[in-house]
Amino acid sequence: MKLSIKNLYKTFNGFVALDRINMEVGENEFVCLLGPSGCGKTTLLRIIAGLLDFDGGSMNLGDKDLVEIAARDRGFGLVFQSYSLFPNMTVKENVGYGLKVQKIDKKEIDERVETLLELIKLPDLAGRYPHQLSGGQQQRVAIARALAVEPSLLLLDEPLSALDARVRAEMRFEIREMQQRLGIPTIMVTHDQEEALTMADKIICMKDGRIEQIGTPRELYAEPATRFVADFVGVSNIFPASWIRKNIPQMEETRPEGRDDAFEFSVRPEQLIIDAKEGGAEVKDLQFLGNLSRVTLDWHGEDVVVEMQGYPDFTEGASVEVSVADGCGRWVKV
Repeated sequence: MKLSIKNLYKTFNGFVALDRINMEVGENEFVCLLGPSGCGKTTLLRIIAGLLDFDGGSMNLGDKDLVEIAARDRGFGLVFQSYSLFPNMTVKENVGYGLKVQKIDKKEIDERVETLLELIKLPDLAGRYPHQLSGGQQQRVAIARALAVEPSLLLLDEPLSALDARVRAEMRFEIREMQQRLGIPTIMVTHDQEEALTMADKIICMKDGRIEQIGTPRELYAEPATRFVADFVGVSNIFPASWIRKNIPQMEETRPEGRDDAFEFSVRPEQLIIDAKEGGAEVKDLQFLGNLSRVTLDWHGEDVVVEMQGYPDFTEGASVEVSVADGCGRWVKV
């Protein structure tokens, strides 16, 4: 079933936390709510879960009005970053807890728990308690517990933020694999743009309680609509319109109509080309990263980052020529 949210509005003591949110989550779709702390993404997730009321708008799952359905009756799975496992229950008991509450037959509970423990790759740890597990293992158990009740929607609130970098990378793949295998529509809150880019079918990028852009990971990276999206999703060099007019005049021809301060030009580090012959940019810093080199330039008074394959044949302090690769770069709203 499709989740549809229209003109959702939420305030806290006069502060607008969510301002006219419009979004959809389709069947089997993995959606990331992406944005900095305080942008409203967790508030939105808690409203969807039924843990918070909202002041205006509508929220439907298929043909059901979620306003009329209590949180406990929505049939959603919810996983927090803190795991929230029951410390006095074993892994098996934690995973089967929701089924026991639903008074499911014990044999069916055992079968479903066994299947889920295989899915999360912890079949041999059924008898352990949470304190005997690593952070990654605890998070797997929390996800299995949410999946046990066969939710119509899975909600994940920063589920990987408490894990170290290596485990976090592993869990990204495993969560995505589970979601695809089970076909459960999923919404995940994250402030980590790499997580969103690697896991999501669709990203909803938020700022100050509003949606800045909705699109696939590729669309948000290659076609950012605003300066915020260009800067937040990946790395981007962003130039004022007046600078472009003076130093890359051919790009001025593609600028949308409007005041100079309404648009800026965004170009990704890999979309810039450095020629070792003398030009108008000075090399300020070189970082060799193995498969690529990151070069920082002073280009007519603007600090610019360029990424290029291999090791460059110039050194710090050199004067080089810079150009934008054909068809690259994009004007974005300020």
